[in-house]
Amino acid sequence: MPREKLARLGASEMSLVEILTILIGSGFTEHSAAELAQLILNTIEGDLCLLARYNLYDFKKLKGIGPAKASLLVAALELGRRRQIFESSTKLVIRNSVDAYSLIKPYLSDLIREEFWVFHLNRASTVVFAEKLSIGGVSGTTVDLRLLFKSALERLTSSIILAHNHPSDQMRPSWSDIELTKQVVDAGRIFDIDVVDHLIIGSTTFYSFADDGKLN
Repeated sequence: MPREKLARLGASEMSLVEILTILIGSGFTEHSAAELAQLILNTIEGDLCLLARYNLYDFKKLKGIGPAKASLLVAALELGRRRQIFESSTKLVIRNSVDAYSLIKPYLSDLIREEFWVFHLNRASTVVFAEKLSIGGVSGTTVDLRLLFKSALERLTSSIILAHNHPSDQMRPSWSDIELTKQVVDAGRIFDIDVVDHLIIGSTTFYSFADDGKLN
């Protein structure tokens, strides 16, 4: 039984089916908890990145997963996401786009709609504050430059990293992405706040404006 195995060997020795079985807790007349766990893994074809994007509605579409089980599964996924955020933001010095991606990925990679974030850096290139500026739909979001720089000036920010996600996993910037980046870079020069990078985040990869030479 999964619970006994957990107590005897530890969580690291458990399979994904066994972990999900414990979270699901109980089955119903047609399927056991283990069978429901296997059904979830079959639905996502073993892709945990896809599972991380599941919300209450997605889980409840599966026969045998009601509101209580769905809530527990979503909460478990969120706990894992927040652990990633905590680990990635602990005094991480941003030296390049890979460092920035490591920091930002937990915030944005699993979302099903676009969000725009700003990460405030001090002179040591350490992130001191992460701020969500806007939430959009599945294909876009808008940003108020006045709010962005008001926040940066209030925190005496030395530089910033812009980031937003593309739920479609299309990593090339849109025309509006490019125009917005130019506007932020130009405004940053006025306030002596450097835009270090603008990252587009997908489920498993990213695009960097800095690496592509599009911050000039």
